[in-house]
Amino acid sequence: MSLIRLKENKEQQRSVALRRRLQDEVVIVTGASSGIGATIAREFAQYGARVVLAARRANELQTQVDVITGAGYHALAIPTDITEPEQVMRLIEQVQERFGRVDVLVNNAGVGWIRPFYKEARENIDRVINVNLRGTMLATYAVLPGMMARRKGTIISVASVAGILPVSSLYSASKYGLRGFMLSLHHELAGTGVSASLISPGFIRTRMAQGMPTARLIPMPGPQVVARAALDLVLQPRREVIVPDMYVPLVAFANTFPGLLDLALSRFMRRA
Repeated sequence: MSLIRLKENKEQQRSVALRRRLQDEVVIVTGASSGIGATIAREFAQYGARVVLAARRANELQTQVDVITGAGYHALAIPTDITEPEQVMRLIEQVQERFGRVDVLVNNAGVGWIRPFYKEARENIDRVINVNLRGTMLATYAVLPGMMARRKGTIISVASVAGILPVSSLYSASKYGLRGFMLSLHHELAGTGVSASLISPGFIRTRMAQGMPTARLIPMPGPQVVARAALDLVLQPRREVIVPDMYVPLVAFANTFPGLLDLALSRFMRRA
């Protein structure tokens, strides 16, 4: 059998497994009004999940829902600011009232900043930490009681390779924190039936990334690579997945030769 045929068979098996696993599952995706979050929501819906899209931008959120429902799948928009505890609790309560449970939570909401820390506005410090870290913690805290009671659930958070490599003071701090939270939660939940997994993407072709100076220097895949990783983590939970694969040796190099990494990053950021 040719390699192409083997690959096709593997994809068919994966598709069947995802449909069995996700049919009628209730999935919340935060930061779902565009980019990675919108793509994740569409991919989950295509495999039969009932997807709840959450984000602040109500109009863009509804546009994504219309795309999904127009294709014959199930989706619901609930505008939510994940930095507000009351809104996060209301989101989970509304989903539980409508569907009875939350099976999968994908914490994707995030913001990125590239300014040097000494040039950063003070209010942006709060915003980046609140969206990238605190919001994920609030949403996770809200869904855990129900998942623990059923001994079933999946929590996936989208972090960044910047949570492993020190790229930007403020942004990396928020993603380092998110990575520490999720990896610790992964161990805390062992044996409970609830899984906690982390996706650490490199540069992904989104509206936010394309506006960064580094966009012209690094090849960027589309958000589908992150969505695929999220789906695979539902089938086979793992503590962390780095995407795309080109970043895996970079992370290994960074862990082995931190001094050389500092030198390379300094030159790269000056060039960017």
